Amino acid sequence: MDRAKQNNEGVDYVAKGGDIDTRESYAANVRTEVAIARVRAEIASLHAELVRNDLVVWTGGNVSGRVPGADLFVIKPSGVAYDALAPENMILCDLEGAVVAGTPGSEHAPSSDTAAHAYVYRHMPEVGGVVHTHSTYAVAWAARGEQIPCVITAMADQFGGPVPVGPFATIGDDSIGRGIVESLTGHRSTAVLMQNHGPFTIGATAKDAVKSAVMLEDVARTVHLARQGGPLIPIPQDDIDRLFFRYQHAYGQDSELARASPVERGNN
Repeated sequence: MDRAKQNNEGVDYVAKGGDIDTRESYAANVRTEVAIARVRAEIASLHAELVRNDLVVWTGGNVSGRVPGADLFVIKPSGVAYDALAPENMILCDLEGAVVAGTPGSEHAPSSDTAAHAYVYRHMPEVGGVVHTHSTYAVAWAARGEQIPCVITAMADQFGGPVPVGPFATIGDDSIGRGIVESLTGHRSTAVLMQNHGPFTIGATAKDAVKSAVMLEDVARTVHLARQGGPLIPIPQDDIDRLFFRYQHAYGQDSELARASPVERGNN
């Protein structure tokens, strides 16, 4: 029986006063379907940001997003041109990285990094989005196996310290995911440079993870250029802490601390 017919029959049953468990189950299924559709649209749209910010070439890179309230995530298909990406060809996967059969896009192979994304979602429940790019300057740091030192305030703001390097890992299984989790667990940074490969970023949402990817390339470029001119000047840890707290809690329009008076904000 196809999904549409199932849904219609469910509506008829609820309308006729079906039992409470059935009504609640149907409502939960509807909420999940709506959430999946929203994530599909968001992930398709966010891939355009990678292109707009010059973080990828050809079909490399990927964005994924967790489906709220379900053990599912959405990721791009492998090797499909960015201008061909759309909500209907995004791929729905479970948290083991298996494609959910019979769903839109399931006829395509998912991104080659799907196992890595799945591992992150299984082991970091606070993560709602994962991004991988091949952005030039971040990859250059990864090729040297060198962390990006925290020497500009933008790094302290966004990453709360240096951007770490993860271990070398091959593509295709969950080795990269293990490296991401090991490198970022207990770390302020939302970005890691996987050695000889490139950057992966995480966020509470997919949009947050994309922002981290954009900011990462910006600081990777700036710190690289700064080092060409002479020794870098590290920021003291106390100042990094203050900058990170302020950016995370007082920057923008949504924070109560941001709307407080200078006296109420104190030294933060």
